[in-house]
Amino acid sequence: MHQTIITVSTRGQGLYEFTERAETFVREAKIEAGLLTLFVRHTSCSLLVQENADPDVRRDLDAFFKRLVPPADDPSMGFLVHRLEGPDDMPAHIKAALTAVSLSIPVMRGKLALGTWQGLYLFEHRTSPHRREVVLHLA
Repeated sequence: MHQTIITVSTRGQGLYEFTERAETFVREAKIEAGLLTLFVRHTSCSLLVQENADPDVRRDLDAFFKRLVPPADDPSMGFLVHRLEGPDDMPAHIKAALTAVSLSIPVMRGKLALGTWQGLYLFEHRTSPHRREVVLHLA
């Protein structure tokens, strides 16, 4: 069993790829077969396996979620009660609830079993920069 915590620095809302860091962790662990579990230690961001070839995919996903869950000061979000941390906070919690805070990726022949165009992303839902911690657990 191997564990580490990586930090992903964000500049605001959007998808931040960290595939290479996870691949390095797996390679250095020298485990031929296993399961990599990833867990983000925050309630206003999430994790995704998503296409890493065309940046338009990331832009479209970000635009879709902004449209699906607008800021708390948007008239359509008047029902929200939690507003202490700004108009992006409760919408960030909703987006995190709709996506995943943990992922499991098989390890085969010492490598992540990701598909050709798949990458690992932290999906930041807040508008301000943050330093997000992702736990990597390989067993």
